[in-house]
Parts: sequence; C-alpha cells; structure tokens
Amino acid sequence: MIWKTTTYAGWGRALSATGEIARPERARALETILAEGLAPAVGMRRSYGDASLNNGGRVIDMTRLDRMLGFDPATGILEVEAGARIGEIAAAFAPRGWLPAVMPGTGFATVGGCIAQDVHGKNHHHVGSFCQHVVSLRLRAATGEVEVLPDTDLFRATAGGLGQTGVILSAKLQLIPCKGDVMIVTEQRVDGWDEFLTMLDGSTATYTVGWIDATATGTALGRGILEEGETGSGLVPKRVKFRKVPMDAPNFALAGPIVRAFNGAYFRRVPATGRTVVKPISDFFFPLDKIHDWNRLYGRRGFHQFQCVVPIASSPALRSMLEAIAASGLASPLAVLKRMGPGRAGYLSFPMEGYTLAVDFPNRPEARDLIRRLEAMTAAADGRLYFAKDSLARGAEVRAMYPELDDWRRVVDTTDPGRQLLTDMVRRLNLRSAQ
Repeated sequence: MIWKTTTYAGWGRALSATGEIARPERARALETILAEGLAPAVGMRRSYGDASLNNGGRVIDMTRLDRMLGFDPATGILEVEAGARIGEIAAAFAPRGWLPAVMPGTGFATVGGCIAQDVHGKNHHHVGSFCQHVVSLRLRAATGEVEVLPDTDLFRATAGGLGQTGVILSAKLQLIPCKGDVMIVTEQRVDGWDEFLTMLDGSTATYTVGWIDATATGTALGRGILEEGETGSGLVPKRVKFRKVPMDAPNFALAGPIVRAFNGAYFRRVPATGRTVVKPISDFFFPLDKIHDWNRLYGRRGFHQFQCVVPIASSPALRSMLEAIAASGLASPLAVLKRMGPGRAGYLSFPMEGYTLAVDFPNRPEARDLIRRLEAMTAAADGRLYFAKDSLARGAEVRAMYPELDDWRRVVDTTDPGRQLLTDMVRRLNLRSAQ
C-alpha cells in the first residue's frame, strides 16, 4: 500500500494536518496496512474540527471500503463496510421501504464515522442515537479482529468513542420501515424563543427540526421555522439540482448586515399561515449536500461550529447563549435548534434529554472568543459539547461534561495500549490521560 503525504482538513477548514494517508480499495489491502500497526481510520472528514486529523502521523482513508455486504428484507438488517455513506444507503433502500434509523445532517457521513460519533438526527426524540440501532460491528483492535455486540463495555467505548478502540471494519444496521422515498414536510413560522420551545415540546411528528434566526433580537429573539416531516409515497417532488461553490467567498460575504438580510428573507419564505411541501428525502435530511463544497462560503480561513445540548431545566441558559450570539453580529445563516430525547449508546455519546443548538461562525478572533464564552455557559448549565463539531474547546472543561470518561479510557487503554489511534482532537482535549 502506498502512503501519500498530504495536507488535509476537517470540514470547517479552520484546522488542518499534514501526514501520510493510505486509501485501501479492498479488505485485503486494509489487512496489509493493519499488519504494520494500527492507525486512525477516517471517512469523508465531515467532522468540523480535528476529530479526523492526525498531524505528523498516519491515517487510513476508508471511503473506498463502501460495499453493501448483505440485506435481510425480512428483518431490515443491512450489513455494510465502514466506508459506506449514509446518503447512498438511504437512496438505495427508501424505494424498497427502508431507511437508516438515524441520519445526520449530511449524507456524506460514513457508517464508521456515524458510529465513532454516535450521531443523532431529526428524530432523536423518538428513536435515540445511531448506535442504538447497530446490531453488531467488526472492529480491528491491537489484539486482532473482534465482533462487538451491544450491551458490552467494548461497544459502549466504541459508540461515540472517536475511533479510539480500533478500526471499524463493518457493521450490521437495523433499518426502519418507511412509506416511500419522499418527505411530506410541514413548515411553520415561529415568532420567538418561548414559542419555539413550546412547539418543539409538543411536536408529535416523526422528524422535527428548527431553523433559527440567530441574528434576531428583542421580541423577535429566537424566531425561526419549524419543519415536521413524514415519509410518503406516490408523490413526485421536484428534482434536486446540485450546485458547486467554485471559489472561496470573500470576507465580507458573511458580514452582519448581509446575514441579517438573508435571514429575514429566509424567514419570510414560509407564509405566515405555514405550508406543506413535498421534498426528496435527500433534500429534507441533507439540505446542504446539494451545494457541493458549501464550506467555501466562509472563505479561506474556514469556520467553527458551536453545538451544545443542555438539559430541559437549563433552557434559560440556552436563551442567554442565543442573546449573546445575536448581540455579537457574528452568526452565519446556519443555525439549528432541536429537541433531544434521552437516548445514547456510548460512554462519550453526545445526546442528553434537552435542547441542542448549533450555530456556525466564520473563523475570526472575535468569533473564537464568543465560542469560548458559549462553551463556559454550556458547562455552567450542566450541558455538553459535541465532539463532531468542536474545534476550540479546552480539555478540562470538556472532560467534566462526560462523567463516564474514566470507563471509556479504561477500555481504550486495553484495545490500543500503544496509543497508535490518537488524533489531534484526542490530544488537544487530553482525553486519554487521567487528570
């Protein structure tokens, strides 16, 4: 296998690494690589920060190991290699009446990445996190290949475990029935923060997500659009048109007045009385995927995302965060609010019952300062930060958000005693050291 020295980045493009990358096309080639020793496995690198980076070291690109290995139509169990993309699974199986139980905001995420982050979707309040629907997985640890089953310490350490237990080779996923390959989506304007939380709490839809205008202030603070979706059949949506961002946007593209004007227009695109529309499945679940390289809209310096979850009782703290964001004038149009249920599968899984807020910020000093303030407010509210989005947090603060960290560390120290799987994020947050 040829190792190529490459400079690469996370999706936010604010952090990068230079190191050797191998991209095996077959399982046999992967075995040859692993015979030399473990190295972190990466997929499409859709984590925003440094979760998939290993500066000065090696990583294994799993994206060509993307085969669907078997499907049982009687049970809905699908076996796939770790590099398979969630969007491709959805496209292949929705016409047959099946969907991945949990899908993140991009269809480019690989199954291995979804396991390593224990991702959540627009239906977390009903079905929990991704790894709660993993029937089993195959893992290559330092001691060799092993099948990992739920309700074991190794599974709990692997689910959301940032790839530190070993290289995920494949997984069996429990798909869920769906009505067809389109979405019937009800869109409603929400005029303010308190109303938004009430509507999220009261939603009975299978899929629920809120876009929030993070620039609005005063009585409009927290206004946005609530989307509630159900799968459907027998309807033909408009064809998805893909676009590509051809170049890095100039710095002024996301200036405060421009973002406020865009957000105002986006809010008003939904009639005051609401509406119901039919969308392709990909357009609902992965709305930004149709704009290839959309991360270039933030310019060459890239961007950071802040995403937290706080308990239901701490919702006033989330409002205070939104007030700080709106007052700063730094938010981009990309801001999402969701209600989460209690489901989580791993020691380091992000979800908790409460509300999650995600906001993108251009990579500027004042934005980095704001994010650190928001991180401190999250900690004070007994919330936690999402590893898949983080690029700036400090170790002590984050480690305190994950009370099962010691249990996780105990397992990964047995499966990777030589610490060959360390990534830039794990080092930055010092997750594998007891302190």
